[in-house]
Amino acid sequence: MSEFSARLTLPFLQAAQAQKHVTLNEALERLDMLVQLSVMGFDAITPPIAVEEGQIWALAPAPTGDWAGEGGKLAMRSGTGWLFVTPRQGWLASFGTELRIHDGTGWASAAIGPLQNLQGVGIGASHDANTPLAVAGPGSLFTHTGAGHQVKINKSSVADTASMLFQTDWSGRAEIGTTGNDALSFKVSADGALWHEGLVLDNATGMAAAPNGLSVQGQNVVHLGNMVGIVSQSAGQPNGAVLEQGETAQGSYLRLADGTQLCQVVLNAGNPTALGAGSFANPYRTAPQSWAFPMAFASPPLVIGHASTPSADENDRRMLFCSNTISATTAEGLHAARMSSTAGTADCILSVLAIGRWI
Repeated sequence: MSEFSARLTLPFLQAAQAQKHVTLNEALERLDMLVQLSVMGFDAITPPIAVEEGQIWALAPAPTGDWAGEGGKLAMRSGTGWLFVTPRQGWLASFGTELRIHDGTGWASAAIGPLQNLQGVGIGASHDANTPLAVAGPGSLFTHTGAGHQVKINKSSVADTASMLFQTDWSGRAEIGTTGNDALSFKVSADGALWHEGLVLDNATGMAAAPNGLSVQGQNVVHLGNMVGIVSQSAGQPNGAVLEQGETAQGSYLRLADGTQLCQVVLNAGNPTALGAGSFANPYRTAPQSWAFPMAFASPPLVIGHASTPSADENDRRMLFCSNTISATTAEGLHAARMSSTAGTADCILSVLAIGRWI
């Protein structure tokens, strides 16, 4: 039978052995040293000057002084001397909060197990199937190891999502990423249900688009999307397109975002001598025309016009444009007065412009 145990090299009591207490105490001393092994330091070289009973050091390969020749062993202060034990592979030793394991040649940092293909990791929080990595704390840091650093978010296909979602009380409020396509999108939400795209960067051209409009210092930016459209105002401030134009059976119109409106029409007033006697007091004139504006004004506008005729006769072209009552919706009594006493038969054309405000 061996005189020592296989793992801790504890001395056995022998049959008919004298002074068995010596052997027993030696075994107990080794047990006290090796059970819950805690050292004062790893790779120690020089014995300390001040030392207490029971303190242990894990020695370097070539220590000095009282440790000379005991490289790689455990050294425990015992009485006025040292007890040396050769560690075996698999033994654990702690130094403060550091834990090391003996690999057969030296003390190595204890591996905490393989970190590949884990089901999840929770740091200050609990992970789940949808969030395999959960971190709770005031911040997270990703830094370089000597050069640059990239954080990568990869998706399987174009139709999938790769994004960063910002939440308030677990309800989405903003999202940045590629959502359903490969364009970079910036979205916001007030309730986590209805989302608005504020900015989209086309991945093919790099061109930026603002689907819901763009403002600078609270004012809408003029762009192709709002240059021409429906003009509008709120509290006296434009909030629609810059220009609005259109045409009806009553003529064409142009509205400006500042409230200005222009309406135009061309009327055939007919024979310039339909009325009158050709005198100064009763000149020849066309029949009066009524014009309903294609878009109503906020108040009666300024109405100006020009009377013309295709006749080659100079006398036929001597005409004045005249009007009667002007309201916010209609111009009455539009006609041309002939400045000649000679008769004319060519139709008179009235080109009329109304200028005012739509708001």
